[in-house]
Amino acid sequence: MPHAPDTAPAAPSGTPTYTVAVRTLCAFTARAGDLDLRFTPAPTALEGQEGHALVAARRGAGWQAERPLSGTLGALTVRGRADGWDATRGRLEEIKTHKGRLDDQPANHRALHRAQLRVYGALLCAELGLPEVELALVYVDVASQQETVIIERASAATLQAELEERAGRFAAWAAQEAAHRSARDAALHALAFPHAGFRTGQRELAEAVYRAAVRGRCLLAQAPTGIGKTVGTLFPLLKAMPVQRIDKVFALSAKSAGKGLFLESLAQLQPPGEPGARLRVLELVARDKACEHPDKACHGDSCPLARGFYDRLAAARQAAMALPQMDRDSVRTLALAHGLCPYYLAQELARWADAVVGDYHYWFDVHALLHALTQTEGWRVGVLADEAHNLIDRARGMYSAALSQTALRGLRTVAPAALKGTLSRLQRAWGTLNQALDATDAAPGDWRVLPDLPTRWLSALQQTVADIGAWQADHPTEVEPLLQRFYLDAIGFVRLAETHGPHAMVDLGLEPGSTGARRSTTLTLRNVLPAPYLQPRFAAAHTVTLFSATLQPPAHHLRLLGLPGDTVVMEVPTPFRAEQLQVRVAAGLSTRWKDRAASLPGIVALMADTWRRHPGNHLAFFSSHDYLQQVADAFERAHPDIPVWRQARRMSEPEQAAFLQRFQPEGQGIGFAVLGGAFAEGVDLPGRRLIGAFIATLGLAQVNPVNEALRERLDALLGPGQGHDAVYLHPGIQKVVQAAGRVIRTPDDQGTVVLMDDRYGRRAVQRLLPSWWRIERA
Repeated sequence: MPHAPDTAPAAPSGTPTYTVAVRTLCAFTARAGDLDLRFTPAPTALEGQEGHALVAARRGAGWQAERPLSGTLGALTVRGRADGWDATRGRLEEIKTHKGRLDDQPANHRALHRAQLRVYGALLCAELGLPEVELALVYVDVASQQETVIIERASAATLQAELEERAGRFAAWAAQEAAHRSARDAALHALAFPHAGFRTGQRELAEAVYRAAVRGRCLLAQAPTGIGKTVGTLFPLLKAMPVQRIDKVFALSAKSAGKGLFLESLAQLQPPGEPGARLRVLELVARDKACEHPDKACHGDSCPLARGFYDRLAAARQAAMALPQMDRDSVRTLALAHGLCPYYLAQELARWADAVVGDYHYWFDVHALLHALTQTEGWRVGVLADEAHNLIDRARGMYSAALSQTALRGLRTVAPAALKGTLSRLQRAWGTLNQALDATDAAPGDWRVLPDLPTRWLSALQQTVADIGAWQADHPTEVEPLLQRFYLDAIGFVRLAETHGPHAMVDLGLEPGSTGARRSTTLTLRNVLPAPYLQPRFAAAHTVTLFSATLQPPAHHLRLLGLPGDTVVMEVPTPFRAEQLQVRVAAGLSTRWKDRAASLPGIVALMADTWRRHPGNHLAFFSSHDYLQQVADAFERAHPDIPVWRQARRMSEPEQAAFLQRFQPEGQGIGFAVLGGAFAEGVDLPGRRLIGAFIATLGLAQVNPVNEALRERLDALLGPGQGHDAVYLHPGIQKVVQAAGRVIRTPDDQGTVVLMDDRYGRRAVQRLLPSWWRIERA
C-alpha cells in the first residue's frame, strides 16, 4: 500500500520530495466534466476480491499479482501496485469488477481506469527497461464471471511523456503540499499549550495520549467532565504528528456538540507563524444537511452544482487551502462561489486536510469515507473518539440491517413487469417465514428470534438483488424511488449476511398495525457484539484514543468494542472535591414503570423543597418524554411560582439553543429534559448557569423482548450475568453520570444532584458512580 501523501527526506538539491499514490495522481489529473452519481449497480467489496481472485486463478504461473511499482520525477515520487503483470506475455493488467452492462459505465470512470493503467505502464517500462508494453483493462462481470479485456500497446516513450505531463500538472500542487507539510511539522514541534497551565488531571491525560501515539497503541481514557478533555487529547496528538510522521488526525464525535468542541479547540491550537503552517481543519457534514438541492439527483443533467464539477474543482480546492478553517459554513460559501456541491467538495478536501472533524461513522461504519481513504492512500492516522461510551450502541446500529415486508408490498405495485416474478418469489418466501410467529414451540406473539438466517428467504433476496441490479443496468435512466430504496436496503442486508455469526442475531417482528392474513413483518439482522467489525478499524490506525467521563467498568468497553489486547486503560483523577457537590439519594421513591403514577407527589415535593433551599437554575432528567410531561404538569400545578421550561420531541437546533439560553447566571427555574437526550451530555453550563440536577430514573433500558434477547445472547458470548450489565446496568448508569456531570464544570463550581430512585442505594449501582461523590440520604 503506498504511503501518500508524505514528505520524504530532502532531495540533494534541498527541495523536499513528495510521495503520491498512482490513484491520487490520476484522480487529480484525469477527472473532468460532471459529477455523476446516477445509481449503477456496484460489486460488493467481497465480490471485488472474488473477481480479482478469479482472474488470478485463470492466469498462468508467470503472472504476478499486486506488482509494486514506483518512480521519481524530480521532487515527485509516484507509487502504487498494478493488479497483474505477465512477464511471459509482456502484459500489464488492471482489473475492475462491475455489474450490468459495461457500456453504461460513466465515461469518467473509464478514463480514470485507463489513466491508472498507463501510469503503471510507464513505471514498469522505466523499471525493466522495456521499449513497449501491452496494457490490458480487464473488466470482470461478477454475475456471469465473464471478462471483457480492452488491450492496447504503448511505447515506453509515449507512456513516460504522459506520466511526465501528469506529474507536471501535479508538480505545483505537490510542491505546495510538501512545503505545507514541512512548515506544519516544524510549527507543531514548537506548538505550546494554549493556556497558562494544565488543569488538574488534564496533564495526565495529555501525557497518556502522547505516549499511546508514540508507541502506536490504543488508549481507553476515563476523565471527569470539566477538565478540558478535548484540548487535553488534541494537543498531545498534534505534538506527536511530526515525531511519528502522522499524516492526519480524525476527531470524531457522536453528536454535534462534540464536533463543535473539537472545532473550537483546533482553532485554539493553530500553530503561530506563516499561513502555510496552519493546520487545515475540515468539518464533514451529513449529506442531508449539506445538500443545496434535495429535490434534484446528483448528476449534471439534474443538479447545477454537479454540472462541470470536476472542471471547477481545481480552483475551489486551491482556494480552500487558504481558508482559516474549512468548517461547514466556510466550505458551503466557497462551494457556492465556485458553483460546486458543498457535500462532495468537502469529501474531496478530506484528502488534503490535516485534521478532519466528523461523526463516528466516517471511520467506524461499513462505508466509512475516512477509513477507505486511509486504506487507499496508505495514510498514517491518529483517531480521537469523544464521548466514547456512545460507540457501542452506535456501532451496533452501523452493523445492523432491516428489511420491511410492507416496503416489498408497496414496491410490487409500482415495479416494472420484468421484476414482478422475482418480487413475488421473495414475497412467497416471506410468507413462509411469517409462520415462525405462530411456531407451536413458542407462544404466539409479535416478535421472534430466529435460530439462523432463513436460507430460502435469503436465497430469494439474493436473487431479487441480482435481478433488480440487472434491470437497472439495462434501464439506467428509469428511476423509481421505491425500487431504488428497497434495492439499497437489500444490498446492505445481503452484505451483512455475508459476515453473519454469533455476534449478531436474526429476528422477525410484526409491523405496527399489521394484522390478518396479509400481515407484514420486518426481518432484522441485529448486531449484538460490534467487536469483530471494529477490530480492523482499530488496527488500521496508528493510534486511537477513546475518551469519556463514563467508561466504567473498562472491561465492558474493551470486550464489546474489540480493542487490542495491549490497549492502555487509564482513569484520570478528578480535580473536584466532594464538598463541591452534594449528592442525595431519595431512597423512598421508585421510578419503575409500575410506580410512575405513585411517584409524582414525592418527586414534585422533593424537587420544590430542594429548589427553594438552593434557588437558581436546575435540570431535571426523566426516562421518557411521557414521564417528563407527567411530572412537569404536576409540578406546575403545585408550584406555579417556580419557572419551568421543557424539552420537546424532535427539537431543532435553534430550539435547542433557545432551551439552553434560559440558563443565565442570574436565572431561576427548572429545565425538564430526557436522560440520554440532547441536554444530558456535551452541554457546558459553568458557574451559576446550572447549580443542580434531579435525576428521576436509573437510566435502565426498557425491558422488552428485543433487549431480553440481547441480554441472553451476551450472556452466551461473555458469560452469565454479563448480558444484564451490558444491556441494562452499565449504559443506564453512564447516562446518569453524564447528566450529573453538567453541574460541576470548573474547580469553583458548587451544586447539588438528587438521585430519585431507591435502587441508588444498592452497592452494585453505587460502585459504578464516581468515587469522589459523597452520597447522602435525602
